[in-house]
Amino acid sequence: MRDDNTIQKEGEAEDPLIVSQIVSGQKDLFRLLIRRYERAVYGMGLSFFHNREDASDFTQEVFFKAYRSLSRFEGRSRFSTWLYKIAYNTAVSGVDRKKEYQSLSEETVDSLASNLETPETVLLRQAAQGAIQDALEDLPERYRVCVDMFFFYDRSYQEIEAITGFPLNTIKSHVFRAKKILREKLKGITENS
Repeated sequence: MRDDNTIQKEGEAEDPLIVSQIVSGQKDLFRLLIRRYERAVYGMGLSFFHNREDASDFTQEVFFKAYRSLSRFEGRSRFSTWLYKIAYNTAVSGVDRKKEYQSLSEETVDSLASNLETPETVLLRQAAQGAIQDALEDLPERYRVCVDMFFFYDRSYQEIEAITGFPLNTIKSHVFRAKKILREKLKGITENS
């Protein structure tokens, strides 16, 4: 049985062809790209804006910008990387500086919770989720962005560099330091279980 990541990666292989067809006039094919990436872009919007309405507006704005810029997609990176760069830049320029980036992990853990059935498992999950969220919130914002891109969006260091504009070694350092901080913060929890 194929997992969602396998299906997603197979779909990404079609993206350059779909883009070229859209640019050549088959505009209705853009809905395929929206369907494929809407959830991830919306998740990034939630991470930056912290509410569903702003995340929804953000998602529409990102896809509008991407549609207008499709002719500039050169295929040197994956389409998803190109799209996430548009999304990241849109979020950074649009976010109120008083608001901070919040990790997508909370949304991810909530969506996984629906598969758990026993009350004990639900309580354990909630405790783990709370501990992970607290630990992630304590990370500096630049670390959280890199951790989210790496673990929750499954982006490589090079793709994170293309999306955020952070230097490659800085990204590696941020992910390494974030993992070290999280390991230390969560150490007591795993020892008590």
